[in-house]
Amino acid sequence: MARILVTGSRGTLGRPLVAELRRRGHRVRGTDLFHGGDDDCDRADVGSFRQVERVFEDEYDYVYHLAAEFGRKNGEDHYQRLWRTNVVGTRNILEMQVNRGFGLILAGSSEIYGDLGDILLDEGLTDRIPVFPPNDHAISKWVNELQAINFARAFGTAIVRLRIFNGYGPGETHHPYCSVVGLFCHHALTGQPFDVFRGCYRTFMYVDDLIPSLANVVENFRPGNVYNLGGRDHRSVEELAAIVLAATGADPALAAPRDRDFPNAPSRRPDITRAARDLGHDPRVRLEEGVPLTLGWIRRELMNGGR
Repeated sequence: MARILVTGSRGTLGRPLVAELRRRGHRVRGTDLFHGGDDDCDRADVGSFRQVERVFEDEYDYVYHLAAEFGRKNGEDHYQRLWRTNVVGTRNILEMQVNRGFGLILAGSSEIYGDLGDILLDEGLTDRIPVFPPNDHAISKWVNELQAINFARAFGTAIVRLRIFNGYGPGETHHPYCSVVGLFCHHALTGQPFDVFRGCYRTFMYVDDLIPSLANVVENFRPGNVYNLGGRDHRSVEELAAIVLAATGADPALAAPRDRDFPNAPSRRPDITRAARDLGHDPRVRLEEGVPLTLGWIRRELMNGGR
């Protein structure tokens, strides 16, 4: 049994990860910016070192650092918050790691690969060629990886880096910056139009395929490794829209076709060989299964007064 802290523990991935780690018998505590009813969750802003210090009054074997500002548009509209949380916040966690000696699992993003066309993205690619993350969110996540690499070299800290590809599913609260699956589902259910960019392909991964692999990291912790955590369901955004419309019976006119604009990469397709080998990563849920499950959760939220 390990002692584990999860930052961003009340988020879309944090909640099910905490539940899964506890199910496996680990002692888990969370921290999040938002208030909650969990006695094992401390409120803290990771961008404030004094608040982070208070969270680390206990000792931990591992820390999952999930707390981050998410999304391209969010990063454009709230760039000061994004840089404070993502970069200063990660630096604060790295400083605590030097002091406390825990193993760190850093949740990163597939966005760091930028626009490399329709190629299979393996983890070593970033060592072989320059990458140009195309927006503030993507840049901040690449900075996080560089921070982790520098700290590991300077202080010998034990860090595993993750690059997560288009996770979706129940638990994602609706807001203007949520994932494309969550956005399409919510807008279709509430009769709101949504933009569908032509020629965009993404590899989608249902949350139940992601969480076991996330939890497996502490049970096969290999410092210095970086893993793509993505699915096998490489689909166009237009296909996603069609699946959502069919599942909801919404008016097809809600889906407004748009030409792809910068910085929307045309394709993002991960090589997950390394994660399959070391973490047992085996994503199986396709959009035709995952979208109805996501819609069911959103419907229940709407019935209970959600927006």
